[in-house]
Amino acid sequence: MKFVNRFALSLLAVGIATAVSAQDLTGTLKKIKETGSITIGYRESSIPFSYLDDKQQPIGYAMDLCMKVVDAVKADLKMPNLKVNLQPVTSSNRIPLLQNGTIDMECGSTTNSVARQQQVSFGPTYFVINVTAAVKKSSGVKQLADLNGKTISTTSGTTSVPLLKQYEKTKSADIKEIYGKDHAESFLLLTQDRVSAFVMDDILLAGQIANSSNPGDYMIIPESLRTEPYSMMIRKDDPQFKALVDKAVGGVMKSGEIDKIYAKWFTSPIPPKSISMNFPETPAIKEAFKNPNDKGVQ
Repeated sequence: MKFVNRFALSLLAVGIATAVSAQDLTGTLKKIKETGSITIGYRESSIPFSYLDDKQQPIGYAMDLCMKVVDAVKADLKMPNLKVNLQPVTSSNRIPLLQNGTIDMECGSTTNSVARQQQVSFGPTYFVINVTAAVKKSSGVKQLADLNGKTISTTSGTTSVPLLKQYEKTKSADIKEIYGKDHAESFLLLTQDRVSAFVMDDILLAGQIANSSNPGDYMIIPESLRTEPYSMMIRKDDPQFKALVDKAVGGVMKSGEIDKIYAKWFTSPIPPKSISMNFPETPAIKEAFKNPNDKGVQ
């Protein structure tokens, strides 16, 4: 079955998710009803998707969209006083913490891939990125092939290094890796000249650069290792909750409200430094908003 068809079926099933009585609830919605709370997994440095502001509170584009889901849960379960717990997660532990019930939904910068769909499910695609590398302009590195013999950083638990090793122009290159626990640490390795490049998603690289002390020192290589869709992660085989997520987020997209939320985080000054990402909607992102789907990348 095609992923887009599964998404459509999920939307058709939303009546089931919203009309059930308490005893008919299953999965995440049953857990939420019984505990009186929902736990959101957030990232600490995935700017501007999910990160900590100057008051150490999680904010961001993904967080705003996840709160739309929380609002839908409150309405459908008639729980206006639903408690919202916030749990920090990393690239390495986000899937295990979702599977074991520590978190109920992960709101960050997670790629929806066919491989990950064997372990978890995803809501509608809310961003589309290109995997590439950030370097210092003074490094002399202009393209990915120039990384031969160099050391690069990336974040533990991400897809970046396997993609780099598969990339035709770097297959035979001698590239060493250092793994940061999060994007901030990976970028710090670049700022300290401990690595020659930070390989990651273009928008996350742009976020780290924009919030650095010397943004003009860095550039993002124009080559792309792969285009990937981002979405919120939810537990696998949980049709009631997935139907609610698809309806809530899909509704934001279909109504056009998504454009305002996008502009807030990608083309306007954002906390904590009031710096704009200057990242307008790309054709791929516009298409994702126009036709909400949960299709994963191979």
